[in-house]
Amino acid sequence: MKKISSYILLGVFVIAGGLYLARPLLVERTDTPDIIADSAPATTPELTSPTNSGIIKEGEVRFVRDGQMLRKIDVEIAENDADRQKGMMFRPYMADSVGMLFVFERAEPQGFWMKNTMISLDIIYVDENKKIVSIQKNAKPYSEENLPSFANAQYVVEVIGGYCDKNGIKVGDSVAF
Repeated sequence: MKKISSYILLGVFVIAGGLYLARPLLVERTDTPDIIADSAPATTPELTSPTNSGIIKEGEVRFVRDGQMLRKIDVEIAENDADRQKGMMFRPYMADSVGMLFVFERAEPQGFWMKNTMISLDIIYVDENKKIVSIQKNAKPYSEENLPSFANAQYVVEVIGGYCDKNGIKVGDSVAF
């Protein structure tokens, strides 16, 4: 009986420790900018966390052709090395009204991969004049394949996979932000 009690007590400590470590995922953040809500069903605490299911709106990107706006999305901005390295990793869902804007110090060949990225993305490479120079469409989740820009790019916009085809976004269009 004493041995069984020890195992039960050990189990309680393991569960309590796990809940303590998971606490940041269970606590609602109130100190962040507007969180863009999405319509994905939230079935676990991880899906309701702002860092996993939503984009923190820090700006807007408009896709433009011949002076006419095609579409507009709300974006989270990745402008330092840590944010650029994390990108859209570990996020289980992304609405088609949002994206991520990567800002680099200068225009040069860029290359992205999909390591730890759970969803398919269109990766839009943009030069220093804010003209789209290439698009890597429907990038495969979790792939470590390099997806190059094929030209100098100072900005990169990531949107949900299939977005460019669905909305007619193509090389030669421009972005404004």
